[in-house]
Amino acid sequence: MPINTHSTRKTRRSEDSRRLGIQVIARAASILRTLEHHPDGLTLGQIAGLVDLPRSTVQRIVDALDEENLVIAGATANGVRLGPALIALASAAKLDFLELARPVLALISRDTGETVDLSVFDHDKVVFVDQIPGTHRLRAVSAVGISFPLHACAPGKAILAALPNHQIEKLRKRLKLARLTENTLHTWEQIDREIDWVRKHGMAFDREELSIGISAVGIAFRCPRGELAAISIPVPTQRFAAIETDLVKTLVERCQVLRSHLQD
Repeated sequence: MPINTHSTRKTRRSEDSRRLGIQVIARAASILRTLEHHPDGLTLGQIAGLVDLPRSTVQRIVDALDEENLVIAGATANGVRLGPALIALASAAKLDFLELARPVLALISRDTGETVDLSVFDHDKVVFVDQIPGTHRLRAVSAVGISFPLHACAPGKAILAALPNHQIEKLRKRLKLARLTENTLHTWEQIDREIDWVRKHGMAFDREELSIGISAVGIAFRCPRGELAAISIPVPTQRFAAIETDLVKTLVERCQVLRSHLQD
């Protein structure tokens, strides 16, 4: 049976084109993520060095991003920075995420009677972006706009465990392991063990590590545009011990539903 060489070459060209397209997207994403950490912008040469690509390749990708206003001229000479088109995209993604997450927060609060927090990962901390107050009394330990260190709270430890190892390695250089209470994990040996435990069990606990008298449980997950977020339930320690099992069960079930919605 004769081999259809024309068809074979066409298939190979199609596969090569697909691989090239994926490679270009990955490289463009790498450039955008690099610029995220340099708000004043970078030169093409600086970008090339940071993403380990030839300057000519960076030039072509940056030119294409510039056409879509995904990058614009930076503050430095011949530099570029993130562009205004990303603001609209980020706002739309964030709005969708908050709209999907808020009903889940409300259900968890209704089921448990406790305050429920939503936080997002921001470099070396978590920032609280939404909260549903519970019917049970809780002194203020979190509020929208407040940030806490990753190593000392349930949502922070859940997010830390969800990070890839190479990103954790980078955090080691800049994460200050402040000891906020006598229970705070304050060495990387302790945190490494905690990360292993959280990855195994899928949730993180704060047992008076951030604030004496308050314990919490948290679960991390990815938002639509890839950021890490967490839902957590802070409870006075005296009450937490008695209802911990129910809190975990409710949080796990509701977060599974949220994850399925985020994947749709």
